[in-house]
Amino acid sequence: MTAELTAEIDDDVDPRWLRSRTRLLDAAADLLRAGGIDAVTIDAVTKESKVARTTLYRHFGCSSDLLAATLELVFPPITQPPSTGSLRDRLVELVCRQTTLYEEAPLYLTTLAWLAMRSNTDDAEGAQDGQTPNSTLQARVVAHYIQPLAAILQSPEAHDQLDEFDLELAVCQLSGPLLIAWMTGVRVIDHKDCARIVDDFLAGHRRAKTAV
Repeated sequence: MTAELTAEIDDDVDPRWLRSRTRLLDAAADLLRAGGIDAVTIDAVTKESKVARTTLYRHFGCSSDLLAATLELVFPPITQPPSTGSLRDRLVELVCRQTTLYEEAPLYLTTLAWLAMRSNTDDAEGAQDGQTPNSTLQARVVAHYIQPLAAILQSPEAHDQLDEFDLELAVCQLSGPLLIAWMTGVRVIDHKDCARIVDDFLAGHRRAKTAV
């Protein structure tokens, strides 16, 4: 994790800032593994990391920001959409890439992270406009994961070829089978399966040709 963080931080950043952030995230990740989502609290993280609470708030504005950064270490990384090829080819390639990422991700921790977003909490810290930290976190993660598919499905080519559709439902149709297969182990999704998932989606949303 330290190596990944280092790669993302500019070389000019104060090493002390990087060390304290790394210690905080390491402590939060350890607490998540040991005690689940409820264990990742501001008090517990500062105690475990031996980093001052004021320093934690300089890195993370609220508890949901800390939790989001911790979960990002656990979730499969986001893969960028292919930039070339037909609409079908780009979708198939992206679905295949996502399948590979899921297969390489730690099942227990990733499942725990997903459940964390849906769990109810009495911690109102960081709530804005009536939202709880978890609902805010869920919205952030959902937007993060929708982005690669949205980049393809909202492209000019997709607009020309497809009828109107609900973007969130489309993401469920294309990514849902991958998650179910991965979490249950009922099937190993291969390239042929990815192509079938995409073809079924396109068949249901292909724009009808207008008679000349």
